[in-house]
Amino acid sequence: MGRKITTRLLLVGLCSILVTLVLCVFAFYTVFERQAARDMRISAAVIAAACEDMDRYDQLERYNADGQLRITLIRPDGAVLYDSEFSGALENHLDRPEVQEALEYGAGEDERESETASKSAYYYALRLENGDVLRISMDMNSRFDLFRSALPVIVICCIAVAVLAALLSLLFTRQLVRPIVRMGSRLDEIDREVPYPEMQPFVDAIVHDRAIRRENENMRQEFTANVSHELKTPLTSISGYAELIETGIAKPEDVQNFARKIHKEAGRLLHLVNDIIQLSRLDAAQEARQVQEFEPLDLKELISLCAENLSVNAQRAYVTLLCEGERTVILGSRASIEELCINLTDNAIRYNRPGGKVILSCGTAEGRPYLRVRDNGIGIPAEDQERVFERFYRVDKSRSKETGGTGLGLAIVKHIAAVHGAQIELKSEEGQGTDIRVSFKPVNHKK
Repeated sequence: MGRKITTRLLLVGLCSILVTLVLCVFAFYTVFERQAARDMRISAAVIAAACEDMDRYDQLERYNADGQLRITLIRPDGAVLYDSEFSGALENHLDRPEVQEALEYGAGEDERESETASKSAYYYALRLENGDVLRISMDMNSRFDLFRSALPVIVICCIAVAVLAALLSLLFTRQLVRPIVRMGSRLDEIDREVPYPEMQPFVDAIVHDRAIRRENENMRQEFTANVSHELKTPLTSISGYAELIETGIAKPEDVQNFARKIHKEAGRLLHLVNDIIQLSRLDAAQEARQVQEFEPLDLKELISLCAENLSVNAQRAYVTLLCEGERTVILGSRASIEELCINLTDNAIRYNRPGGKVILSCGTAEGRPYLRVRDNGIGIPAEDQERVFERFYRVDKSRSKETGGTGLGLAIVKHIAAVHGAQIELKSEEGQGTDIRVSFKPVNHKK
């Protein structure tokens, strides 16, 4: 982390230096260009004033002591009277742009490759009072000698700044990372001292995740203990009855009764194991955040199939099982929704009374599809209604054992509803019955 921050800070510093250097070069270029043009105008004005009092043109040379300027005097017809760099006869200069502008407007300038000197130059021409044209020019390279002489200093300064930026990046990175490293070494107290306000959401997420993990761990431990207890009870009964038969202690007329009890406990054990496997599978899918493949399902079809499958159980309990509703489409996993419906209906049958009634229905309310199971059975006490969806929680433990309940049915329902983004609403009154509604997300029909 520290190396990445240092590298990025250094890159930002180097990019800033590079951008600054480019801007400085552009600024200096512009300034030097303007200054050189201004100096040329001033020099031309001074030399032009001197020309009025001179009778010898070769005296103009003294105004170019450093030799950086080329001074040319041109007649109105373009003939060259004097040139500080060439003593021989020169071609007619009437076609030169700066000369034409000077003759017409009084002054002119141009920047081009010199036909005489074969080098790039800047020209400035000024018309004198007698009609002649005074032209001075400067080699483009000489205009930027000062800039070129300053360029090494600029480069050295940039290197120095780059080195300083690297040292400061390393120092700032250490100061930035040190509190984070110190905070990481005290994860148990990570929320007590947050070095930077920007890290508060990150710390809150860690604390929240830790709380969830701790809660899940407690739930696993409690689940393991409950599973051990629930498995131990039927296994103890099976082992006891089998031992009585094996040792011959059981009377011949009791063997059939013991075998029936063994079969009953084995069925209860098998039911419990299946529920545990189902719940573990749902837990694993939720923790791994696996995305199930949902498909359009008709709740009317599912509740009708559920009522058909549990009709024998309802008859044995002397409970009337009814199914009503209209075609209602949701997106979900068929196997999971079938499991949800069966668990709710099975619970309604188990915790009912002879002559009772269980009604399965479906429909749409407030734009949300729902599946509803209601009965007129024994109901759930108010103090137990918030806990009935907990694992292995039973309102009436003795009745659960008699009917073969595992205490996991509603926990499985809760998990399936969570996976489908559904909401569970429970209404119950002791002695009057229970009404459970599962509301699903609306289905968007695209044409």
